[in-house]
Amino acid sequence: MQQIRPSRRRRPAAGTVGAVGSVAVGSMVANVCMYVVHLAASARYLDVSEYGEFAVLLSAMLVLGVPALALQNVVAREVVLGCDERRLRRVGVQTTLYVVVLVAVATPLVALLMRTGVVTTLAALGAAPLLALIATGQGILQGRGEFRTLSWVLAAVGILRSMPIIGAFVVGAGPAGGLLAGTLGAAVSAVVVWVVVGRVGERARAAATSGTVGVLSVVRASQVQLVLIVASSVDLLLSPRVLDAESVGVYALGAIATKVAFWLPQAIGVVFYPRLADPARSRVSLRQAVTVVAGVGVVLTLVAGGAGPMVPIVFGDGYDELVPLLWLFAYIGAALAVLQVVLLSAIARDRTRVAFGTWIVVAIEVTVILTVAGSVVGVAATAAVAVTVAAAGTWVLAR
Repeated sequence: MQQIRPSRRRRPAAGTVGAVGSVAVGSMVANVCMYVVHLAASARYLDVSEYGEFAVLLSAMLVLGVPALALQNVVAREVVLGCDERRLRRVGVQTTLYVVVLVAVATPLVALLMRTGVVTTLAALGAAPLLALIATGQGILQGRGEFRTLSWVLAAVGILRSMPIIGAFVVGAGPAGGLLAGTLGAAVSAVVVWVVVGRVGERARAAATSGTVGVLSVVRASQVQLVLIVASSVDLLLSPRVLDAESVGVYALGAIATKVAFWLPQAIGVVFYPRLADPARSRVSLRQAVTVVAGVGVVLTLVAGGAGPMVPIVFGDGYDELVPLLWLFAYIGAALAVLQVVLLSAIARDRTRVAFGTWIVVAIEVTVILTVAGSVVGVAATAAVAVTVAAAGTWVLAR
């Protein structure tokens, strides 16, 4: 069977900017919807203990959602390389079935570990297989370069997953009802995504490549996605072990700047990803993507530095310690965004072993935080150095 070479057609710069803008808008709509859910849950509809259960189980569901993140990247890569999309749909279904088994095993364990009800836990984790189905469709759209359509899909999925949760809270369904409503919303989202993918239509190809893509490819990519999640949260998770309660609060507020700087450039990686998967353009595209993301990170770091004095005015005098450090938290997020692009490049070229270096750096970071860092600046500086080393080292290995 003849193998199709990836397209070398260059997307105009204006088209790239428009694609990044479209994806950014879609992602922003989805993120705002989830912020509204948390705001409504914590401020009006759930008491403190109920909100704690709700938030913890959503976090657990995100961990089980790692295969979905990996699946989207694997599918997008294989679409770029010319793999038969019908085969990719089958891989998506197979991965979904494996995630169903994972949920069945994880539900009683998570319920025991987090001291939550089994039914409530299942209502939350039940969304994980549906996320895999959604990711398959989104990966196909991403690989085709249908970024405007992908933007609408991202927004629609965010709305369909979040609005039912708020509706359940309004009628007094509590954490279990809200989580179940979110899972049902994910089911509707999966149907919508697959309908959209079918209507947009498969790109015409003279022939399909005969690759070996399968669930194992998703597993390899999953460890890359997992190390990124761990790297982006390990400092905050460990802060209660080495800081007093007041300092933990200061660190948690600073971590918001980290999250903003990390997620704002995310659309750039989504748009550049098909080019990273194209062997003819991957090296140049990686350099371009890192340059753009790093540039955005520099701007955000400078803005955070200038905004530092506003922290006590907005949040109170208890956060004075954060004034000279806000730029450092933003820098951590900016460096994480660069690391994300480099790790995406590793998945795009199926060189996922390079992520092992990041795992080693994260292990060293954990050790230093637990044994040496004993202050807000100590933990933040450790995280900043670790993510810088991880990003630079992974880039060298991935090139």
